[in-house]
Amino acid sequence: MPKKKVPAFRSEAEEARWWYRHRARLDRDLGNAARRGRLRRLTSKGLNARIKASTRVISIRVAEKDLALARRQATKKGLPYQTYIKSLLHQALRSA
Repeated sequence: MPKKKVPAFRSEAEEARWWYRHRARLDRDLGNAARRGRLRRLTSKGLNARIKASTRVISIRVAEKDLALARRQATKKGLPYQTYIKSLLHQALRSA
C-alpha cells in the first residue's frame, strides 16, 4: 500500500476542512491497515528522532512583555508556550 501524502496547508481552517472532507477514506484506509497488521506504534524514541531530523535549536531575544503575552495565550490554548510561539512563527512565515 503506497504511503499517503498530506498536503501543505495555508491555514488551520484549510487543514481542518481537508481532514473533514477525507475522513471516510482515511477511516477506511486505517481499518484496512489494521486488518492487514500493517499498523505500527510510534515510540517516543522514534518521535524524538523525527523531530530532531526536521528541526534545529536556535536562540532569539524576545521582549519580556511579548513573552508574557505568549505564555498567557498558550495557557488559554492548553499548549506549552514554546510550542505556541513556534506555531505562531510557522503561520506568520507561511502567510508572508
